[in-house]
Amino acid sequence: MTQKKIRLSDEQWREKLSPEQFSICRNSATEPAFTGKYVDCKTEGIYHCSCCGQALFDSASKYDSGSGWPSFWDTLSAQAVKEIVDTSHGMRRVEVTCSVCDAHLGHVFEDGPEPTGLRYCINSASLELKAK
Repeated sequence: MTQKKIRLSDEQWREKLSPEQFSICRNSATEPAFTGKYVDCKTEGIYHCSCCGQALFDSASKYDSGSGWPSFWDTLSAQAVKEIVDTSHGMRRVEVTCSVCDAHLGHVFEDGPEPTGLRYCINSASLELKAK
């Protein structure tokens, strides 16, 4: 079940988020590789959107991609994220955003492990882990 859309002004988001979270989640920035708090995290639980709290990824689908960002081979549900074609920086990528608040999460690539073959490459700053 998808939550109702959340729309806040930039000022409201700035009050709610850290400067790093605002830059990444609201302005599509990227944290430097190997710096995020969840890159090497092995804690079991559910990863939620740091902006609105929607459940996005299960730790059971997290794996070490060697990319420097938390990587998942699947989302928690098909409705959890939106995928948007991104042609910025002279390349074609697929941006991943939260389906509830439109927060930029990262990108999805087709070089992940089975069973999906996908690699959801996600910024730690856009996630909040709730341990099991």
